[in-house]
Amino acid sequence: MDQQRFSPGRPETGGAGGSDWPRIIVAYVAGVVAAFGLGKISAVGAQLSDALGLTLSQLGWLISVITGICAAVGLAGGVLNRRYGTGRMLVAGLAVVTVSSALSVAATGFGTLLAARLVEGLGYLLVTVACPVLIARLASDRDRAIALSIWGTFVPVGIGLSTLVGGLVGTGAGWRVWLGVVAAVTLVCTLVTWRRLPSGRSAEHSGVPTRPGALVRPVLLAFAFCLIAMATLSVVVLLPAFLTERYGQPASAAGALTSVISLISVAGGIVAAGLLRRTVAPSVLALSGVVIVPAAWLAFREESSVTTTAIGAGVISFENGILVAIVFATLPHVLVSLTHMDLGNGIVAQLGSLGSMLGPPFFGLLAERGGWPALVPIISAAVVAGVALMIWTLARVGAG
Repeated sequence: MDQQRFSPGRPETGGAGGSDWPRIIVAYVAGVVAAFGLGKISAVGAQLSDALGLTLSQLGWLISVITGICAAVGLAGGVLNRRYGTGRMLVAGLAVVTVSSALSVAATGFGTLLAARLVEGLGYLLVTVACPVLIARLASDRDRAIALSIWGTFVPVGIGLSTLVGGLVGTGAGWRVWLGVVAAVTLVCTLVTWRRLPSGRSAEHSGVPTRPGALVRPVLLAFAFCLIAMATLSVVVLLPAFLTERYGQPASAAGALTSVISLISVAGGIVAAGLLRRTVAPSVLALSGVVIVPAAWLAFREESSVTTTAIGAGVISFENGILVAIVFATLPHVLVSLTHMDLGNGIVAQLGSLGSMLGPPFFGLLAERGGWPALVPIISAAVVAGVALMIWTLARVGAG
C-alpha cells in the first residue's frame, strides 16, 4: 500500500463492487443534521440572550461547547465505534442529539442549556466519527475519494442551513420553536437512519487490534488539519466583527455576507472531489492552499474595502473546502488498513476540532492587541505549515 500512488480506484479493503449511493446519502444527511447544532444557537443568539439573561461570554460557550467536546474526546468516539459498530453508534449519536435538542427547548437558564449542549456534543461526536467510516465502507474503490470529499462539506452545509432557517423560524415563532424544529428533524433523521443503515458490527472494521505505530501517519494528517482549521475557520468566525468594526456594516448585513462566504467552502469541496476523481494528485491539489496567504493579505490589509475583504475571505473559504476534502479523501490511504478508519477518523475529529476551538479566541486576541493586519502573518504561517505537513505525510505513503 505504501508504494502505490493515490488513486480513487486503487484496490482497498472491500468496496470492489458498486457504491451504495442511497445509503451514502443517508449517512451524509445524518452528518448535516448533526451539524445543525453548530449553528442553531447563533441563529437565535440575540433572542436567547434576552430571554435567559445571557452574557456574550455565556453565549459564546453555548456556541462552542460542541467543538470542545470533540477536541477533548474525539479519539474515544473512534474507540466506541470500533467496540460497538459504526451503524449502531451513528443511530445512538443521532438519538442523543434528538434528546438533547428536545431538552434545550425547556431550558430556563445558562446552566440547563449548557448541560443540554454538553450532551449534544457527545452525540455529535458519535455521528461525525461514524459517518465517514460508513461512507468509506459503502463506497466502491473508485468512488471512495469523491464520497469522502463530499462528506467534508457537511459542516458548512449544516451551519449554513441552520443559520438561514433558524433566523427565519426564530424571528417568526421564537427560539424555543426553532430548537423544537431541530429536535423534530433530528428525530426523523434518526428513524430513517435506523431503518436504512446497517447497525451491527462489521468484521471489516471492528475487533481488529492496532499495532504500535499504525496511527502515526493519521496523526500527522490530523495535525495538518488542525493547523488549517485553526487559520481558515478563524477568518470566517471573526469576519462579522471585522466587517462591523472596520466598515461599520450592520450586524445583519455582516452576518448575511459571512454566511455566503462560509458556504463557498462547499464549492471547494465539490471541486476537490471532481479533481481527485480525475486522478489529480492530492499533494498537487493541496499546494493550491498557499493562495490563502495573499488572500489573507487582501482581506485584512489596512487599505482593504468591503469588496476586497469579501474576495479574500471567499478565496480562503474555497481553499478550506479543498483542503478539508483532501484530508477526508486521503485518510484511508494513510492508514495501514481500512480497519483503522474508525480510530483514524476519531483522531482527525479531535485535532480538527482542537484547531477550530483554539483558533478564534487566539486570533481575536491577536487582532485586539495588534490590529487586524496582524492576523496575516499568523494565518500564513499556520496554513503553510499545515499544507507542508499534509504534502509530506502523503508523500510518505506514495499518495502524493
